[in-house]
Amino acid sequence: QVQLVESGGGLAQAGDSLRLSCAASGRALSRLTMGWFRQGPVEEREFVAAVTWSGSEIQYADSVKGRFTISRDNGKNLAYLQMNDLKPEDTAAYYCAAGQLQLANRRRSAYDYWGQGTQVTVSS
Repeated sequence: QVQLVESGGGLAQAGDSLRLSCAASGRALSRLTMGWFRQGPVEEREFVAAVTWSGSEIQYADSVKGRFTISRDNGKNLAYLQMNDLKPEDTAAYYCAAGQLQLANRRRSAYDYWGQGTQVTVSS
């Protein structure tokens, strides 16, 4: 079993940067693909980014490519989402997810473990 806790969300203005962190406990993050998803007030939860346990494969949603960077530190059981040049449309609750996957999967159903989410609100 893996417990995931996100942090780093908050209020930002358009153009600002935020870094989200995901702390894992219960078992090591190694061999787990880590993903970030987000859900706006009326939207379904959507894929943002994912990275395999070795970092050999990374995937990004087109909407964040070039602005967001996913990374991980297996030794510290942490995953990160660096968000630059934030836009109002990035406003959402951001969720960390982990799964025993070979690839950086974009499907929500592929992930076994989820955090409770951290809110990011971007004003124009």
